Amino acid sequence: MEGPLLVVRQLVKRFGGRTAVDGVSFEVRAGEAVGLLGPNGAGKTTTLSMVSGLLAADSGEVLLAGRPIEGDTDPRKRLLGLVPQELALYEPISAWDNLAFFGALQGLRGAALADASRSALELVGLADRAKDTVKTFSGGMKRRLNLAVALLHDPQLLLLDEPTVGVDPQSRNALFDNIEALRRRGKTILYTTHYMEEVERLCDRVIIMDHGQVIADDTLAGLKRRERGAAQVCCELSVSVDAACLEVIGGLPGILRAELDGTRLTLHVADLHDGLGAALGHLRRIDVVVTSVGSRQPSLEDIFLALTGRTLRDV
Repeated sequence: MEGPLLVVRQLVKRFGGRTAVDGVSFEVRAGEAVGLLGPNGAGKTTTLSMVSGLLAADSGEVLLAGRPIEGDTDPRKRLLGLVPQELALYEPISAWDNLAFFGALQGLRGAALADASRSALELVGLADRAKDTVKTFSGGMKRRLNLAVALLHDPQLLLLDEPTVGVDPQSRNALFDNIEALRRRGKTILYTTHYMEEVERLCDRVIIMDHGQVIADDTLAGLKRRERGAAQVCCELSVSVDAACLEVIGGLPGILRAELDGTRLTLHVADLHDGLGAALGHLRRIDVVVTSVGSRQPSLEDIFLALTGRTLRDV
């Protein structure tokens, strides 16, 4: 299709006196996998709820395939498949019966429903547990079944709201494999999380939200280019240094900023050769021994913390 599959324009949502989403705008093109990243309380789930139609926006609009969705019965809502953060399953009945129920809500019947159910269960690795009641499933199996439910009607756009919350590493990896398989099939994915490694593994582009607003929207490579400094150098010192020394080091040629954690000195450098040389020379002059040195490029976590801050927020 021409143009983006999903357009979000200036979405606003308030709960009493608190603005949970404050003018959020972004686009998702067909075939993209976009990560919606942010700390707890950033507005990710509220944004996804408005995109899916579960929550009405106070202002702004959501366009799907170029047009707004008109009411709960708009047939174009079938372009969407939602995997909510909270499990949406009936645990006393079997996995197969869950798929039969949710498939019927999407208008599937007979052989079409049976074929879709078999295909979805095979994708998520639960074909051999189809007749078992969901209450006997592990948390990871329930998450995978939740994904199967969202896939029944073959949606173009999958909305995944922190689908790996509360599951063990093996189950997380299985879900990643499932999502990567869907990407290879050309599905479009909007994925909310606060886990950096999930975004780095699964997504082409990252939207970072904080305090209800979009504060960054770029590819992983683009975000890394935005981080101040071409590299970070970590130096382990024989002794800690005082604030005055740290200020001097931070002002040396080639050094963009310097941070100290005990005896670990982290330098953000514009030029690795000049910056490191100036810092090591200064430390040598004040008789501070550098016991080890390592360098690396800024990670997504570095960028995330630089943009959102390092202070823990309970929202």
